[in-house]
Amino acid sequence: MKSLNIALIGYGKMGKTIENLAIEKSHHIVLRASSSEPLSSNQDLLSNVDVAIEFTGPDVAVENLEILANHGVNTVCGSTAWLDAYDRICNRFKEKNAAFLYASNFSIGVNIFYSVNHHLAKLMNKLEEYEVKMTEAHHIQKKDAPSGTAVSLAEQITAQLDRKSSWQMQSGDETMGNSQIPIKAIREADIKGMHKVEYISKIDQISIMHEAFSREGFASGALLAAEWLYGKQGIFNMNDVLDI
Repeated sequence: MKSLNIALIGYGKMGKTIENLAIEKSHHIVLRASSSEPLSSNQDLLSNVDVAIEFTGPDVAVENLEILANHGVNTVCGSTAWLDAYDRICNRFKEKNAAFLYASNFSIGVNIFYSVNHHLAKLMNKLEEYEVKMTEAHHIQKKDAPSGTAVSLAEQITAQLDRKSSWQMQSGDETMGNSQIPIKAIREADIKGMHKVEYISKIDQISIMHEAFSREGFASGALLAAEWLYGKQGIFNMNDVLDI
């Protein structure tokens, strides 16, 4: 694998974990953008970048992605809660003949979990006696709720279950509408990430769950995506990277 010049857009815990893994694999970090050193002030360094990895937040992600697209920098993005601008950002990367890969979760295990969730939802479509609900748990620093991963899981389910058309945050014991999937979001201590989907009937329960033990799984997946994206053009996701 060619040693890449990588820009880290977002230099918090995730960015630093990605940096450590990248250096171990002989890649070079040529730009580190953070809240104190924003990308907008360091655009001159983008000419030497092979791939950017963007992990920030919804308040700055769109601006960062617009800058990266305008400079034609192939970009991997793990920021969530900005997808109202997704089509516009994708079109901008296409116009610049660059590549863009977004994922709500870069963990290889989670992306396998997505495939299992999709298949299970198809199986459950005709079994109307089963109600579905979801739970996700993360550290207290996570800004968005429900998580982008939970939203992706819920959207997979609504695409397969004729009886469900949307998801809804559940803050207590309130009853959801019959067409809604309730999602409970938990924020406690330093939870790395847990997602559970449950189908419950009067006689039994089917549950699938993924739990992360460290940030390294997310970081290694993002780095794998960046390596895969190098030299490409177009719009991609983790299914393309993992061929699933």
